Amino acid sequence: MEFFTIINIGGTIAFAVSGTLAGIRKQLDIFGLSVIAFVTSIGGGTIRDVLIGHFPVRWLLDSSVILLIIGIAVLTILFKNHIEKLDKTLTLFDSLGLGFFTLRGIQEGLAIDLDLMACIILGTITACFGGVIRDTFLNEIPTLFKKEIYATACIIGGLLYFLLRKIGLPTELVETLTVMSIVGIRLFAVKKNISLPKIK
Repeated sequence: MEFFTIINIGGTIAFAVSGTLAGIRKQLDIFGLSVIAFVTSIGGGTIRDVLIGHFPVRWLLDSSVILLIIGIAVLTILFKNHIEKLDKTLTLFDSLGLGFFTLRGIQEGLAIDLDLMACIILGTITACFGGVIRDTFLNEIPTLFKKEIYATACIIGGLLYFLLRKIGLPTELVETLTVMSIVGIRLFAVKKNISLPKIK
């Protein structure tokens, strides 16, 4: 399996779990959980495809993505009683999704010859805006706009990606380190309660 495919599947699974867990916390019914899992997984990618003019958007061309999201949502529901700390599990899978989809967005930008800044913006949108839609549907202030380190982790990871590429490291190593750095920054910031300053 190509590494690109692994990244896409990994991000989809991570955000499907994240969306389902967020819906469970709000006590949604099965249909509601499926919808939240779906928009969390494909929201950012859909906005990305619209911005770069890729039509139809990718998930419309591959029904296996829809089946994967529904399957992951069902499995998450079935095993929810085995999850001891819902908030920590949600943060973990949300962070994994950020890492995978930031990289995916950057790759899409490079494929159409966008510059460094545009690629990082595209990666951040791909990673973050599914969560924005999820939180909006759940009547919460999106995590992106609150004090937590969220988009900042994606931006730092994106800068690291281009730095490592310039050094000349193997592509798959660069991509792996990029994902790990984003996940690590996000989890460390949550654990240590590190945040951007608020404007009062």
